[in-house]
Amino acid sequence: MSAAACAATQVTAATPTAIWRGQALGTRADVQLVGLDREEAAPVFRAVEAELARIDTLFSLYRTDSAIMRLNREGSLPDAPPDMLALLTLTRSVYHVTEGAFDPTVQPIFALHAEAAAAGRAVDADALLEARRRVGFDQVSFDATSVRFDRPGMAMTLNGIAQGFATDRLATLLKDSGLRDVMVNAGEIRGMGNGGDAKGWPVRLPGGRVCRLENCAVATSALFGTRLDPVRQVSHIFDPSGKDVTLRTAPVTAFHESAAIADAASTAAVVMTDRQLALLKRLDVDLEL
Repeated sequence: MSAAACAATQVTAATPTAIWRGQALGTRADVQLVGLDREEAAPVFRAVEAELARIDTLFSLYRTDSAIMRLNREGSLPDAPPDMLALLTLTRSVYHVTEGAFDPTVQPIFALHAEAAAAGRAVDADALLEARRRVGFDQVSFDATSVRFDRPGMAMTLNGIAQGFATDRLATLLKDSGLRDVMVNAGEIRGMGNGGDAKGWPVRLPGGRVCRLENCAVATSALFGTRLDPVRQVSHIFDPSGKDVTLRTAPVTAFHESAAIADAASTAAVVMTDRQLALLKRLDVDLEL
């Protein structure tokens, strides 16, 4: 995450830069504030740490006390945090637009493959069929205060959109702190302002091409970016339809003003057909395949 103290900041060898490094939803996060020394940046860094810690308590699958882990364990969450409900509302929109290609309830399939890989064996076909019966975001009900699963044994992972959400939240936090040129990388990337040089923030995409972001976010998903089972070539992205469609093996990059939407769109695009990809225009998403 980089931010210039103001739009007119000129970066030189003598320009002070304060650096912070930490974790965001299990992923490394970096903060560089150009134009501020460590003492000046300290209040911003404290706010960044507090916000990342708060987001972790909502969506982390590494914490047994996070909101999503409590939901997965108990099947309902009567006191769901507002930001979780807001993200579920956004998720529902993307789920419908993508005809179900973006579906965070694939977690039972993910968990089944992860368990099998840890044991060094293939997934049992009957167990996989049973896990697929527990997939379907249309079986997730929520209102202004609560969320619940309508089918026993369901579970969710919001990893396909939560990093984008975290990126959006941090970008807003920095902007509210008075920083006008901001680039955030908290798993996904969002650039606000023009990077201080009127050209936009430079971001290197898969394949080496450099794009420049100006008030835009970018997210890239790749089928084998993470392998649950390298021996059997099982990736971390699953087709929620259960139809065993041919997944895209090349990286998919999505652009949108919201990092959360770009994150979800790039994830969904991996399992979408060529016909379905056109549906993402309804979200004002631009794709690069």
